[in-house]
Amino acid sequence: MKLLLSGSSGLIGAALREAIGEASVVRLVRSRGSTAGTDVFWDPLGGTIDKDRLEGIDAVVHLAGENIASGRWTAKRKALIRDSRVRGTGTLCGALASLSRPPRILVSASAMGYYGDRGEEILRESSAQGDGYLARVCADWEGATEPAARRGIRVVRLRLGIVLSSRGGALAKMLTPFRLGLGGVVGNGRQYMSWIALEDVVGIIRHALQKDEVSGPLNAVSPQPVTNREFTRTLGRVLGRPTIVPLPAAMARVLMGEMADALLLASARLDPAALKASGYSFRLPDLQGALRTILA
Repeated sequence: MKLLLSGSSGLIGAALREAIGEASVVRLVRSRGSTAGTDVFWDPLGGTIDKDRLEGIDAVVHLAGENIASGRWTAKRKALIRDSRVRGTGTLCGALASLSRPPRILVSASAMGYYGDRGEEILRESSAQGDGYLARVCADWEGATEPAARRGIRVVRLRLGIVLSSRGGALAKMLTPFRLGLGGVVGNGRQYMSWIALEDVVGIIRHALQKDEVSGPLNAVSPQPVTNREFTRTLGRVLGRPTIVPLPAAMARVLMGEMADALLLASARLDPAALKASGYSFRLPDLQGALRTILA
């Protein structure tokens, strides 16, 4: 399989390249100076891509998008977060749809933000879109894949949960304060955190690539979501550290603004129903076992 990969230097992209093997991966890159061998140049915001070099691609995994947690959400930053996903996906899918022999499958990232803040409601792939900025971004992001679907490409939309890895992402940022004994619940601690180990993200992508019956949205999360309070206690137990320093909701909003409500205080209790129905077997479904494996 000849696989085109965007976001190849990110946390998930790097792990996927390692699992699949560099020889099978064609990277989609944003700098012409970095293109070498089979790399393909694109400008996701400018709407340009070296389309001729996409001929012969068998499958596409699209992970590119601006990091939502790397800076305070100003109006300019929110526009960049949205455009990097929606316009970039539109650029890619428009090009794929125009190929004489398009790839057979596109696995495109989305996020659990699609559902918004839903309390204790169990959210399956058939659940309605939620409210708020991230929900609108995710819906438009997924909608941008439609040109590929209309062309007959099998499209899988990964609604990713909180990806756990010691290499980066949310868990890596938590480790230092928790190891110093400064970890604690955020807000009231009752908000659900739908998480997924990086190893399972890679496994789910490979599963989607191989299973022709898998299409549409997939909740890429563990089948065992936990509350923030449960997550905090479990991480403290695995690290052997106390978790007695809370972060009140008001303080989180002072520190992070609007981003605090969307990323730290919102509750999303996802069920990977479609994934389970497709026969995927989770490698690390239990939080404590996953954290022990990740941090070993």
